[in-house]
Amino acid sequence: MKDDVHRRHRMRDSHQDREFAENVPDTPQTRAPSYRLAFADDDFLCREDLRPVRLQLELLKPELLMNEADVDSTIVLFGGARIPEPAKKDTARTQTLADLSEYYEEARKFAELMTKRSMEAGGRENVIVTGGGPGVMEAGNRGAQEAGGRSIGLNIVLPHEQAPNEYVTPELCFNFHYFAIRKMHFLMRASAITVFPGGFGTLDELFEALTLIQTGRMDRVPFLLFGRSFWEKIINWDALSDAGTISADDLNLFKFVETAEEAIHALDNWDA
Repeated sequence: MKDDVHRRHRMRDSHQDREFAENVPDTPQTRAPSYRLAFADDDFLCREDLRPVRLQLELLKPELLMNEADVDSTIVLFGGARIPEPAKKDTARTQTLADLSEYYEEARKFAELMTKRSMEAGGRENVIVTGGGPGVMEAGNRGAQEAGGRSIGLNIVLPHEQAPNEYVTPELCFNFHYFAIRKMHFLMRASAITVFPGGFGTLDELFEALTLIQTGRMDRVPFLLFGRSFWEKIINWDALSDAGTISADDLNLFKFVETAEEAIHALDNWDA
């Protein structure tokens, strides 16, 4: 086995036993579901009773693989899956989506510039991470690839999304069943969070991250919202403050930006 050098014991390897168990004599006993090795039995692992194990596995697998890939910190890009690239804005479902295509381009440029910086510093810090899908997510992974660097895609199984976008670095392309574990992986390594216009999923990610920072469950990091007019149109931030449901200081947890260059300047001067 190629990993033998890393093994810490002399017991028989689980890969060997799995291969051996697949080639035993075909009998009623060996065909019985009860005979299957527990860790190689998909039906067993998908039982409702095994949900805690599946949650643990979804937390552990990406964590181990990102550690092995030397990903120390990330720049998070949240944003809408339906926002097209400018060259294809005529395919947008609405004029608003067509107009928002400028943020596809800003996401691509921002990811490209940040990836170049990351690579100059060794490529371990500030690796771009997106949801791995189309739209703004695609733009982020695309920009990283165009810079000659790598990026992460945290996909989730959805009926209408069949595959990750083509720009995600293959060995850093993950797939999730549990939204909650996926969101943990977005934030566990985050050194900055950027949010582009989007829908329910983007809003969910935006408010989850803001809540964790507001309540002190997560360290404060630079938090940038691209497109002031979009965000102020759909969320009345001042009304929340005026009502007292958030404090006035909570409005300082994030900043509005319009362009990739403005975002980088905001990151560089976050604590200034």
